[in-house]
Amino acid sequence: MQILVTGGAGFIGSHLCERLLAEGHDVVCVDNFFTGDKENIRHLLANPRFELLRHDVTLPLFVEVDQIYNLACPASPVHYQFDPVQTTKTSVHGAINMLGLAKRLKARVLQASTSEVYGDAQIHPQPESYWGNVNPIGPRSCYDEGKRCAETLFFDYHRQCGVEIKVVRIFNTYGPRMSVNDGRVVSNFIVQALRGGDVTVFGDGSQSRSFQYVDDLVEGLRLMMATPAEFTGPVNIGNPGEFTMLELAETVLRLTGSKSKLVFRPLPEDDPKQRRPDISLARARLGGWEPRVPLEEGLVRTIAYFREKLSS
Repeated sequence: MQILVTGGAGFIGSHLCERLLAEGHDVVCVDNFFTGDKENIRHLLANPRFELLRHDVTLPLFVEVDQIYNLACPASPVHYQFDPVQTTKTSVHGAINMLGLAKRLKARVLQASTSEVYGDAQIHPQPESYWGNVNPIGPRSCYDEGKRCAETLFFDYHRQCGVEIKVVRIFNTYGPRMSVNDGRVVSNFIVQALRGGDVTVFGDGSQSRSFQYVDDLVEGLRLMMATPAEFTGPVNIGNPGEFTMLELAETVLRLTGSKSKLVFRPLPEDDPKQRRPDISLARARLGGWEPRVPLEEGLVRTIAYFREKLSS
C-alpha cells in the first residue's frame, strides 16, 4: 500500500515509517520539522519506496495514498507551549485536512490522540469510557483540548461522511530518537544524568506515570489500523506498569551510573497526579497486542542511544 505518515520525521513517526517500509509498503513521510528531525529518517532516504515532503498539516495536502497515520503535533509541554496557538491549529486544522484527504480518497485514517484527553484523571486507571477532567483554559489546554477536538472531528467525519477512522490514545512513550531537548520526563532524566548535572524532579516525586517503549506502541498502531472497519476506537495504547517519578529518577541514576543529585522543583500547573491506562480493550481487539518491553530493558536501550548522541 501507499501510506502517508504525518509527523513522520518525529520520534514515533520515524519508527512507524521504518516499520511500514520493512513490511513492504510505500511510505510518504510529511513533516514541517518543528520538532521532527531529518536525522531520524536519514537512513530511510535512499529507500526508493520512501518519500519525504516538508509540509505543515495546517495547510491542505494533495497526495494519493491508501492509508493515513496522523501523528503530526508537538507532544511535550516545552514544545507545544512554545506556540500554543499553532499547537491548537496543528491538532484541529491538521485533523480537518487529513480527514478531508481521507474522504476524497476513501482512505482509512488513524488519529494519534493522547492520554492527555483524560486530564488530571479522577478515575484510575483510565478506561476509554472516561470523559476526562481537563482544564480548558490552562497552559496545557492547547494540546489537551486540541487533541480532544480532533477526536470530535474524527467521529463526526465518520458519522456524517462515512470516513473510515481509527482513534488511539497514546500513553507516555519513550525510546531512541527522542530529542535531547524533548522536555519529557524520561529524556530529561537520562540527559541530565549522563551530563552529570542535577536531575530535576517536579513536586515531591510521588506523581505516577506508565511508560511504554516505542516498539510496543508502533505494533499497537499497526494492529489498530488493521482492525475491521466498524471498530473505530478510541483505544488506549500504553503500558499499565505504573511508576512514581522518584522511582523513575532513581532507576535512571542506577542504570547510567551517574553521581547526579536529585533536586525538587514546584509541580507545573495542571500536571496530572497519576496516569495509567486500562488496556482491556486493546488486549481484546488488537489481535493479542500486549506491551512486551519492561521499563528497565527499554531504559537501557534509550540510555545507550542518548549516550551516543551526546558524545557525537
